[in-house]
Amino acid sequence: MRKLLFLICVLGIPLRFVGPANQASWANLSALQAGQKIQIVEMNSNKHSGTFVGFSDTAMSYQESAGEQTIRKQNVRSVKLMKNKHRLRNTLVLGGAGAGVGAGIGAATYPPCFSPSFCLDIGGRALPTAIGAAVGFVGGAVAGALLPSHKMIYRVNSQQLASDH
Repeated sequence: MRKLLFLICVLGIPLRFVGPANQASWANLSALQAGQKIQIVEMNSNKHSGTFVGFSDTAMSYQESAGEQTIRKQNVRSVKLMKNKHRLRNTLVLGGAGAGVGAGIGAATYPPCFSPSFCLDIGGRALPTAIGAAVGFVGGAVAGALLPSHKMIYRVNSQQLASDH
């Protein structure tokens, strides 16, 4: 039993925490194409959103509502690609999980009739189970649709910050 639980825990570790081997490489910005929506976080924690224009060895450029902006490399803490690639998948998976949980709760809270004289039991256990599944699906689907699916392209690691200061 312990081995099974350990296996479930190990296999349940999301692969997104593994990530690319070297997010601290400025060259990762070459994976971006002009026009892709990005979010930049500066060293002073200011956030900027816009579309990627380009980068050089010393700076990167992006387009926002105020026009084209440039940020020097030493001022950039992280760059994320803002894409919603898995929104439908997340919606369906969390909707299904919510439906299962809701159905379980609906079935578990069903009070059977104990009165022999009068019992109006329309739908039996199936009705609260179905209602719980529907409510759970809607809640899970909404949560799945709102989950962000952003990809970290560049991030300064703590070792680089310590050596720079």
